[in-house]
Amino acid sequence: QVQLVESGGGLVQAGGSLRLSCAASGRTFGNCAMGWFRQAPGKEREFVAALARRGGGTYYADSVKGRFTISRDNAKNTAYLQMNSLKPEDTAVYYCAADLLVDIPSSRAAEYEYWGQGTQVTVSS
Repeated sequence: QVQLVESGGGLVQAGGSLRLSCAASGRTFGNCAMGWFRQAPGKEREFVAALARRGGGTYYADSVKGRFTISRDNAKNTAYLQMNSLKPEDTAVYYCAADLLVDIPSSRAAEYEYWGQGTQVTVSS
């Protein structure tokens, strides 16, 4: 069982930066692929970024590639999403998710077993 808690959301002007954190409980964090998803009002949840477990690859949605960076610190049981050059269209609730014992993380939300409660990111123009 993995419990996830996001933090770091807030209000920022366009062009600004935020870093989201996802703190995980349990001793299985290192065996989890981690993903970030977001959901804007009236829209479906969409993939943002994913990171394989234990030093594997990173994967990004085209809309955030070059602006967002996903990372993890297994010693701290924490995943991060560094968001730079934010745009108003990045406004959404951001969720972190964990998928246990998967070598290549998925971009499909249905593949992830564990989810955080979400953190609001609002980018003003």
